[in-house]
Amino acid sequence: MLLGEDTGGRRLPGNTAEPAGGERPTVAIVGAGIGGLTLAGALSASGTPYVIHEQTRELGEVGAGVQLSPNAIRPLLRLGLGPALEEHAVRIDAMEVRGWNGRPIARTPLGADCERMFAAPYLTIHRAHLHDALLSLVDRDRLGLGQKLSAARELPGGTGVRLSFEDGSVREADVVVGADGIHSTVRETLRRDEPVYSGLGIYRGLVPMDALPAEARERLVRLWLGPGGHFVAYPVASGTYLSYAATVPLPSDAPPRESWSRPGDPDELRAVFGSWTGLVADIVEAVETTHQWALHDRPPLRTWSTDRITLLGDAAHPMLPFMAQGANQAIEDAMDLAACLADAPGGAVPERLAHYEALRIPRTAEVQRGSRGNAGILHLPDGPAQRRRDAQMAVHAALHDRAALYAHETGAAWCRLDPSGNSSKHSKKGTLPSAREGQAVERTLSLWGG
Repeated sequence: MLLGEDTGGRRLPGNTAEPAGGERPTVAIVGAGIGGLTLAGALSASGTPYVIHEQTRELGEVGAGVQLSPNAIRPLLRLGLGPALEEHAVRIDAMEVRGWNGRPIARTPLGADCERMFAAPYLTIHRAHLHDALLSLVDRDRLGLGQKLSAARELPGGTGVRLSFEDGSVREADVVVGADGIHSTVRETLRRDEPVYSGLGIYRGLVPMDALPAEARERLVRLWLGPGGHFVAYPVASGTYLSYAATVPLPSDAPPRESWSRPGDPDELRAVFGSWTGLVADIVEAVETTHQWALHDRPPLRTWSTDRITLLGDAAHPMLPFMAQGANQAIEDAMDLAACLADAPGGAVPERLAHYEALRIPRTAEVQRGSRGNAGILHLPDGPAQRRRDAQMAVHAALHDRAALYAHETGAAWCRLDPSGNSSKHSKKGTLPSAREGQAVERTLSLWGG
C-alpha cells in the first residue's frame, strides 16, 4: 500500500466550523523548522490564519537524516504528505543493536509488523526532503525570511502580542508560537535559563551508498554501542545515501556552542571509530566531510505558555537525540496545538493554550528525561554493567514495547471541547507527570538510544 492512499486526502486536524464567539485568531509562528512548518500546515488545513517569521534569509537543512516513528507518520499522512514520503523516505524493516565488536544485542522488527500494529511505518528521511515536503503545505506569501526576532511582549489587557525584530520593524499577532529552537528568543519571554551541556558531542553526515559494502543498503536502523561512544546509521534519500550519527565525549571545560553547521574533522571521527568491527569502520573510512557539535538540552518546564504566547519543539523541550524523538515530538506538538486553536475565538485563546501545554508537558518531560538517562547507559565499558544493559535490551526488544511512544495519537481526538468552547479535557496547568503516569513511556525510553 502506498503511504497515505487510504487517508482520503488532506485531513483537518480539528473542527473547521467558524468559531461562535468571533473571528479566528491570527497565529505568528517564529521559526520555520520542522515543528514550525508542521504547525503552519496544520493551521492551514483547519483554516486558521497564520504567518511565519524566520530569521534566515534562505531556507535549508543540514545534510543529515531523521528517524520518523509512527506517532509522527500518522499526522504527516493526515496532512497529505504520503506521496512525498513515498518518494524520498525509506521504510525500515528492523532496528538492530550491536556491540562495538559486532556482537548482537537486540533486534526489534518493524516493517509490515509496525504498520499493522501502529497503522504507520517507521521511516527514515533526509532532513532536507522532510523540510521541503512540509514547506509545500505553506502559503509562501505568509512566510517571511530574514526576520530575526528580538522581543515578544503581550499587549496590555492580554489582547495580543507585539513582536519586535532586529531590523526595527514591529508587528502584532493574536497568538505567538515560539518554534525557534534551543536558543529560543520567545522562550526568554517565559523563562531565563540556559542550555545544559551534556559533555557529549556528535558527528553527523552522509555517505553515498556506492562507497559502502552491499550490507549498508539493508533497510535497517543500526546502533553500535561501545566504551565511551555509540554509532547510529540508516539509509535515507530513497536508499542512495547512508546517514550516520556518532556520539563521543567532548571536553567539559570549554564546550562549543550547540550548532548544526560547525564542521568536524573526519580524521578525528576515524580515530575513535575506525577500529570498531564491520560496517562502522567502512562508514568512517568513506566519510569525506562531517559536521560536529556539542549536545545540549534543558530541564523540563512546568509551564511554557502565557495567555497569548506558547512554545513547541526544541524551544519548549530540547532533548538529547538518544531516543530519536526530537522531530517526532515537535510534530506531535504542532498537531495538538493546531487542533486546540482550530475553532478558537479570540477570547478562548488563553484556555486553549493552557490545554495544549497540559496535553504536551507530561509526555515531552518523560521523553526529555529518558533521552538524558540514556546518555549514561549507552557508553558503558565492557564488563558486568554492560552485560546487564545488553540483557535488558534483549528482553525489551519486542515491537509492542514501543507502544507507549508509537501508539500515541495527536490532533482532534485530543482536543475535545464542551459547548461553551472551553477544553473539556484540561488537566492542571504546570503539572509534571507522576512516577506512575510515566512508567509506560519510561520503560521504552530507558532501553534504546539514537
